[in-house]
Amino acid sequence: MNMDQLLYITETARTGSLTKASESCNVTLSAVSQAITSLENELGFSLFTRSRAGAIPTEDGKRILSKAYKVLDALEELKQETEVQPEQLTGVIRIATIPLPTLIYTDAIIDFKKQFPGVTLELCEMSTNDIIHEINERRFDVGLIIFEEELRQQHKSLLFGKLIQQEMVAGVSKRSPLALQDSITPEEILKHQMVLYKDDLLLKFYEDLQQNYGKGPLLFSTNQTSVIWKLVRENMAITIGFDLSFGKHAHMSSSDIVVLPIAIQTSVSSYVGWVQPNRRNIPKQVSAFLNQLANQYRYHERNESL
Repeated sequence: MNMDQLLYITETARTGSLTKASESCNVTLSAVSQAITSLENELGFSLFTRSRAGAIPTEDGKRILSKAYKVLDALEELKQETEVQPEQLTGVIRIATIPLPTLIYTDAIIDFKKQFPGVTLELCEMSTNDIIHEINERRFDVGLIIFEEELRQQHKSLLFGKLIQQEMVAGVSKRSPLALQDSITPEEILKHQMVLYKDDLLLKFYEDLQQNYGKGPLLFSTNQTSVIWKLVRENMAITIGFDLSFGKHAHMSSSDIVVLPIAIQTSVSSYVGWVQPNRRNIPKQVSAFLNQLANQYRYHERNESL
């Protein structure tokens, strides 16, 4: 097994065709076909079902592909770490993002600008699905999203990665009796007026709560976070979301909003992840900023634990 084989199978999965994969990798069709056949012989099973319609990953192939993506992602990150020269980086990074704590953003941007003064950052907030659409249309260089493994399979022309783990929590007003509790149950959540950030994963989580624990009053969903915080602060509604969206640490949270873990048997966790157009067009500036963002999060994590 070698890196060329991993690249060829991921490109074949992305394009659905050995011919297109060979064009993308700038090698002959024969080279791609022989490399994949050799890898299949080495593994002892088929990676693709091949037909005139194209090449479709088998179940075994999907399992190997998930590992191959991780290996290639790590290799690409290593290459970019060794190639980036801060003084040479210029241009604009266009970033579409889900809501994240201002402090992490601000510190990451400040430190990034110190290292890369020639690079300008442009940020626009939206939901995960909207971000993926905009990345597909090449309107942004990178998106910060709620990452799910299924997204990688649904959008094979895009490149995905994990950045920061997060947990589902509830946000309530400090004036609410709920604020005195250590946690909140699904049943308690569903007794209160709910306002949600308009993201499919959050909406699905709330729908699943209703299916398992009974109906609850959803006021509305919106992508205007200021509206959500206002309603919660004034104790007119509660909300749910991932802890990082609230500011995972007390000194990053609004003093008017109390964040409560959800007391549920299965902990719901996810990742803030990133999405980019494709492996061959990743600007070095983008990787440098993502590294800075992750470093800032880890820095705040360490400080909080002291």
